[in-house]
Amino acid sequence: QVQLVESGGGLVQAGGSLRLSCVASGLTFSSYAMAWFRQAPGKEREFVAGISRSGAITTYADSVKGRFTISRDNAKNTVSLQMNSLKPEDMAVYYCAAHWTTSMARIITSRDPYSDWGQGTQVTVSS
Repeated sequence: QVQLVESGGGLVQAGGSLRLSCVASGLTFSSYAMAWFRQAPGKEREFVAGISRSGAITTYADSVKGRFTISRDNAKNTVSLQMNSLKPEDMAVYYCAAHWTTSMARIITSRDPYSDWGQGTQVTVSS
């Protein structure tokens, strides 16, 4: 079965950086668009960043544009999220998600089409 395993979360001061990674197994990775979502306590899970099957197209939530960068390595079945200039409001559990698609360009920003999810990794930002 599909397994997504995130790593890289932790505690960082405001203004600092973290790099999250997600390793996928049990799927043909290049057939999946990938995304990162996050969920803060008491809030809905929200889209952070997404990347197309080939990695050629990316999209970001307005709140992280210019600070976060999503990338993927299809040879290593890995998707990463580089997070710079972290703010206290970025504090959340971050989830990796996979969406099988025939489209080479489409990135979906809502939760429902994503069929597979990781267990999440905690990001804590101290002010």
